[in-house]
Amino acid sequence: MAIVTINKKQFEKEIGKLDEKMQDRIAMFGTPVEEITNNELQIEIFPNRPDLLSYHGFKRSFLAFLGKKTKLKKYKINKPEKNYKVDIDSSVKNIRPYTACAIVKKLKLDDDKIKELIEIQEKLHITVGRKRKKVAIGIYPLEKIKLPITFRALEPDKIKFVPLESNREMSGLEILQRHPAGKEYAHLLAGKEKFPIFIDADKNILSMPPIINSQLTGKITEKTSEVFIECSGFDFEILSKCLNIIITSLADMGGKIYQMEIKYGHHGRTPKNLRGRFLQGAKKITPDMTTEKMKISLETTNKLLGLNLKEKELKQLIEKMGCNYNKRIVEIPAWRTDILHEVDLIEDVAIAYGYENFVPEIPEISTIGEENPRETIKRKFSEILAGLGMLEVSNYHLTIKKDQFAKMGFTKKQEKDFIEVEESKTEYAILRKDLTHYLLKILSENIDSEYPQKIFEIGKVFKVNESISETESLVAAFAPGNFTEIKQVLEYLFKIIDVNITIAEPEKFPLHFIDGRVAEIKINEKRIGFIGEIHPKILKNWRIRMPVALFEINLEEVFEKLV
Repeated sequence: MAIVTINKKQFEKEIGKLDEKMQDRIAMFGTPVEEITNNELQIEIFPNRPDLLSYHGFKRSFLAFLGKKTKLKKYKINKPEKNYKVDIDSSVKNIRPYTACAIVKKLKLDDDKIKELIEIQEKLHITVGRKRKKVAIGIYPLEKIKLPITFRALEPDKIKFVPLESNREMSGLEILQRHPAGKEYAHLLAGKEKFPIFIDADKNILSMPPIINSQLTGKITEKTSEVFIECSGFDFEILSKCLNIIITSLADMGGKIYQMEIKYGHHGRTPKNLRGRFLQGAKKITPDMTTEKMKISLETTNKLLGLNLKEKELKQLIEKMGCNYNKRIVEIPAWRTDILHEVDLIEDVAIAYGYENFVPEIPEISTIGEENPRETIKRKFSEILAGLGMLEVSNYHLTIKKDQFAKMGFTKKQEKDFIEVEESKTEYAILRKDLTHYLLKILSENIDSEYPQKIFEIGKVFKVNESISETESLVAAFAPGNFTEIKQVLEYLFKIIDVNITIAEPEKFPLHFIDGRVAEIKINEKRIGFIGEIHPKILKNWRIRMPVALFEINLEEVFEKLV
């Protein structure tokens, strides 16, 4: 969650008096008031609405919610002018491969607007950008830049510029070692032989994303009237959405939006569009403010919300949330990142209708509840492992195909029997087949944390034969660890729950284990899982520096013994 600070005087001038009734409307919009002072209003923005992370973004949506300016707001997007281009060099392919860019002109910036611009940039970095890991945003005064621009990567010692808020030139490595922003975000470029940079036609460095802008070309002032904006990262869809959030806020400040031509021809691969499909061709024009259209069922809406809305009422409620409605088709703004499914639209209907207007009802049934015995067993496992000093983790049911297969040593021919989400809007597009790869992912993301690291997870895994089946699994890992240590934990676990297991040499075993340091786990001669040490090749795939010992078991046979 993020806190957005708004000028109280400006709010009351442009939206309405900040009385008790208005504070209630702000809360009912889903942005509760954090604090009100004589000069400021602070509101809390939840992670699903990054488009509200600026005053102008909030104002646009909140005025619609109040019924003052309903329907989808349209913005004029001007085509690229001469040299409004960004060339993507092949050197960034495996470092930070994608970017989405725009130019905004005719701005009249003051101190408050600059603060708002910096705030939305940093809030997007922290939330959608995952502390700049997924998205890094740069905003530059266009008058100090000569177009076109190139996005490329160089060896750290060849990168030399004066970083923002510094008074001397530094190399790329010196910035990571000495500059405050460099030290804070150095881990994002750890292990990279080259660092990415944006440079203009005069060979001036604009920035070294995701770390820092240049003092020469990367500082916005009140004299700035034209800006160049870039969002760089790994997912073109997310970059495009972030760019749309920023440029619409600038347009609401009076700016005029211009597109740029992004050349991806050197990659050998092209970025994804807003529906997650790979684009054809070597060129992309950004920003893309194309709206998305999604069906909504009046019957489903009434069923889920317990209402009896007419279509006319549904249209009014949808339009109060800043969308367009026509014959059960909703047109969604290009800056909304949170609408992925019909139920998200129905949630918008509920907000517009007003949660305070729902009448609670007591169900006309009487039941006696008790905990599911399977949940009791799972909780027991958690308590035992936590008592052994292990930390429980929890991951998504959806996973990334590369993590599930390629990083675990599978070849393309071996990838089979997985369940894929149709038209997934994120890279998390398949249901996980095991928990092991997720624990290795967590270990890989914490290589700079204190060791030893002892973690476990209990959760569902999915398989498909004639139909989709889901089962419960338990996985535990030590880093650093060896077979003996992890075997002691496994045997102690089953001794406590009084279930006999046998550990035997396997005929076949998963490829991610080391041959000779792996065993199969059985209950009544039925295999329930494997235990062993992870192969060095797999550790290298995940960039894990410590040896890892791990076991994963299917809990269904355990449930049958104990329930």
